Amino acid sequence: MSDHISIQTEDFDIARLHGELRAEDASCGAIVTFTGIVRELADSDRLRGIFLEHYPVMTEKALTRIVDQARERWALGDVILIHRVGELLANDNIVFVGVASRHRASAFEAAQFIMDYLKRDAPFWKKELLADDERWVEQKASDLDAAKRW
Repeated sequence: MSDHISIQTEDFDIARLHGELRAEDASCGAIVTFTGIVRELADSDRLRGIFLEHYPVMTEKALTRIVDQARERWALGDVILIHRVGELLANDNIVFVGVASRHRASAFEAAQFIMDYLKRDAPFWKKELLADDERWVEQKASDLDAAKRW
């Protein structure tokens, strides 16, 4: 069992990451993945993309802590957590969470937990790049509420 945690500007290959999660010894019977992408805004502003900033050491520690907390709650195999930074355009990949486990319930719950805590605890700052404007985004109450269930 290993953790692959990365903060990067480059895109990631979802199929390759899924393949990394497959344990050669077949000890894990479930793999759950989540891929977050840049999506259009619900309001009328036209989104060109987003810009994500972070403090590297602080962010790496936060992501490692989140994966460690998931491991404390569930018996997990390999875990992959990749988050992109820099300028991302609409429909680009932002985040990948992949969890392998002996059983599907643990894999689903751990993946959800990692995403909920990522949205709450990871120090990323997001700026929306609109057609004719830019604006920094506040953390959403719904993201804070989602983590409370754990």
